Amino acid sequence: MASSSSPPSVNWAELPAELISLILIRLTTVEILNNAQKVCRSWRLVCKQPSMFRKIDMRNNGTVGYFKDKMCRHAVDLSEGGLVEISMEHYGDDRLLSYIAERSSNLRRLRLAMTHPLTSKGFVNAVMKFPLLEDLEIFHGYPGFDLKTIGQSCPLLKTLKLNRPFLTSPVKYDDEALAIAETMPNLRHLELFGNRLTNSGLNAILDNCLHLEHLDIRRCFNIHLVRDLEKRCSERIRDFKRPDDSTADSSYHVTSDTDSSEEDDDFCSDDSDDNAYYLLE
Repeated sequence: MASSSSPPSVNWAELPAELISLILIRLTTVEILNNAQKVCRSWRLVCKQPSMFRKIDMRNNGTVGYFKDKMCRHAVDLSEGGLVEISMEHYGDDRLLSYIAERSSNLRRLRLAMTHPLTSKGFVNAVMKFPLLEDLEIFHGYPGFDLKTIGQSCPLLKTLKLNRPFLTSPVKYDDEALAIAETMPNLRHLELFGNRLTNSGLNAILDNCLHLEHLDIRRCFNIHLVRDLEKRCSERIRDFKRPDDSTADSSYHVTSDTDSSEEDDDFCSDDSDDNAYYLLE
């Protein structure tokens, strides 16, 4: 009977740079800056390449807000203007988004989740500097942005996802729907979780967004799908989610109108870990 032998060990430092890149590109930005760059010199050299930061993933990982901000700015600098996608959770203010906008005019996708204390004005001022933006996703806690200005500034926008607690917004019922209809004719994918739009707003969107293929209006309880509107949505939209459809497949908890304000406070809290990281010089 042949004796079993141990598999050969891998010398991670001797892997080709191309293979190292394929490995590291699967990590989040936080993992690259906090861990991967410390493995060995060859990994560190790969981690300094701008191509590693074309996509910046700053999703929540237990890092305290101050270090997230500093880390995000450093990653933007390392991208050398090549940033095309960024995702942030649980932190981010006007100054940080302005910093990103000034250095990332090629951005195609922006995804924010529960970012406090980002203001409507600060957000819109930044997005106006992303003329190539195609995907915009905002989850929870946004106060009601000037979607008309965003649509006018981002003519290539194809995906818009807005998820907010129902009945907590100062926005009037169909203001956002009418802004979308007027300025975002190229939309293919629209999600309006918990929006206050009515049948009139929905009809305006259908009238003007003629390329729309995916429409998600779950928890939009001012919508009443009756007669022609039901038929119109079913026939026009390839993937249509109705107000009462399940939200089980949502990436985030969908806040209902009965949720307390205490839950919103949780979204604003910082993590307590004092994590640090090392700059790539």
